Amino acid sequence: MAGFILLIDDEENLRKLLSRIIQLEGFTVYQAATLKAGWKIAEKECIDVVLCDVKLPDGNGVDFVLPFKLKNPLAEVILLTAYGNISDGVTAIKQGALDYITKGDDNDRIIPLLHQAVDKVLLQRKKTIRVKSQGSYSLKDIIGSSAAISEAVALAKKVAPTNTNILLLGETGTGKEVFANAIHAESKRSTETFIAINCSAFTKDLLEGELFGHKAGAYTGAIKDKKGLIELAHKGTLLLDEMGEMNIELQAKLLRVIENGEFIKLGDEKTTKVDIRIIAATNRNLADEVTKGNFREDLFYRLNGFTINLPSLHQRVEDIPALAKHFLQKYAAKENIEAPTLHAQTIALLQQYIWKGNIRELKNVLERACIMSDGNIILPEHLPYNLLQQYGNTTDPLSLASVEKNHIQKVLQYTKGNKTKAAELMGIGLTTLYRKLEEYQLPI
Repeated sequence: MAGFILLIDDEENLRKLLSRIIQLEGFTVYQAATLKAGWKIAEKECIDVVLCDVKLPDGNGVDFVLPFKLKNPLAEVILLTAYGNISDGVTAIKQGALDYITKGDDNDRIIPLLHQAVDKVLLQRKKTIRVKSQGSYSLKDIIGSSAAISEAVALAKKVAPTNTNILLLGETGTGKEVFANAIHAESKRSTETFIAINCSAFTKDLLEGELFGHKAGAYTGAIKDKKGLIELAHKGTLLLDEMGEMNIELQAKLLRVIENGEFIKLGDEKTTKVDIRIIAATNRNLADEVTKGNFREDLFYRLNGFTINLPSLHQRVEDIPALAKHFLQKYAAKENIEAPTLHAQTIALLQQYIWKGNIRELKNVLERACIMSDGNIILPEHLPYNLLQQYGNTTDPLSLASVEKNHIQKVLQYTKGNKTKAAELMGIGLTTLYRKLEEYQLPI
């Protein structure tokens, strides 16, 4: 299926020519001459791939990569430059760019690379749809005893046995899907299907097709009937994750499902009846989105009948030791090893860190620490470099120096002396690593 490409380049003639070539490949192309204009398009449209010049009037394309990927983790970025620069290329790839190519020299690579990127994005989007024959979690499985998480669990227990639609609010990585699945598992629908879909991962047309399905012949390529997720979730629960990203026209169709329990498939003439419970989840403030005209007020009030706020990890730091123990045990079971324990200083470090990625980030950090650790105790030196840096802001610098030196030695031991790989693992530049080696009088 054709993808949606955002082309950002201030050279108008080149931009128009490249846009035309890409369109002939069947892609839909949006054009922008500046990063600011590109951002505006990316906020309104579901972009699959960004093809971005490096040097632009209002900034550097390399600096665009990380913030764009944070907001659009499934999308890909390919950088174009008139003058190849190894340092920029390494930085771009490290920040999440798919590739860094030189204009003129690599022109033949652009179209094949776009096809590769779009195929990768579409595959990842398919993976954002999860169908379970029944609930696989329980509210008893929600880890933590802090006041913030206990309040959320108590509300979930109250509403789970009812058929009330639910709105889950919380930052990315706070466990909204686990919570929704646990609510389903403790509902009267627990033996029926639970389906989760990330709305932000699809364009309007793709999301409409996934949710509502179509009849054979509805459009070119629709060779047979397709049941949408709403129909597949009949008698069960449908989680609409990142609900705030849904197109306002689709919101109207969803409202009809909520109000009347019916919808019309694309290409169909009759209505399809369904009985589903909807759990919507978002990290956006939907009341603000209503004011801005991005979200239907009537749909908001339909979903806002019962709201549960999931706390960020920063709001429940006392739960971090229990969460860490759980993730370490899961990783150990998967790898068939003995679960390591956390050193007291490591626990203190984890509780001081600002977890922007919340529980998801904590899980990833602990898995990496397991790999870095040789024994059965995870020490501060086994944690990522950026976490140690933040620790240094609140701790005696001599202690930080000792931890940092040990960490560098450990990573170099793990990479068998490969300094490029070590710098990549620590998230620092190669020159920074060499400076640290010299500073700590380590072999260069």
